[in-house]
Amino acid sequence: MILYNVTVSIDESIESIWLRWMKEDHIPKVMETGLFVERKIFKLLSHEQEGAITYAIQYFANSINHINEYQEKHAEALQSEHTEKFKDKFVAFRTMLEHVD
Repeated sequence: MILYNVTVSIDESIESIWLRWMKEDHIPKVMETGLFVERKIFKLLSHEQEGAITYAIQYFANSINHINEYQEKHAEALQSEHTEKFKDKFVAFRTMLEHVD
């Protein structure tokens, strides 16, 4: 199992608008690609940056190939849509983690 984690610090003034859009629009589009089997949203409880709220959106894939396909075929358009809608109101970074037991 591979975790594709997107950490987003969003300006607190638009948090509720952003979160609703993520749940109703963006995340469903990511899941509709068929490349992820599950998703979770976490809100960070410790705040490092005043005026911003940080979330971790986690997408789970069965293989690194699915994440590579997502990045090659879908990520740019979906990330551009997010950037256009919330320009100058967020900072994001992405990480990939492999489950080891």
